[in-house]
Amino acid sequence: MIFIFGPLWSGKREVACTILGCDREELARRAVWDVQELARGREDLEALAEELSAHEIVIATEVGGGVVPVDRAEREARERAGRLCCLLAQRADAAVRVFCGIPTVIKGELS
Repeated sequence: MIFIFGPLWSGKREVACTILGCDREELARRAVWDVQELARGREDLEALAEELSAHEIVIATEVGGGVVPVDRAEREARERAGRLCCLLAQRADAAVRVFCGIPTVIKGELS
């Protein structure tokens, strides 16, 4: 599994299409994105990470950016999203951060 992450609207799906050599329609069959939202309220993040790692590509949008929300539920949701990303990165064959459309491989290799 290739784990792709980065800020909102940074070009993560375009990079995924380039890696897989596919269009957006095929990407929808081979990848899952916005996984940070799935962590919200989920108790067993290990099981979720295991389930998601069955996909060829898993895409997460970075949340927070250092801003700590006043609302407790929002703080917990961001923490869970971060913990899920750590679990996904551990399971990934490759982890790629995308910023301004530029992919940077931080784990493994893209073949």
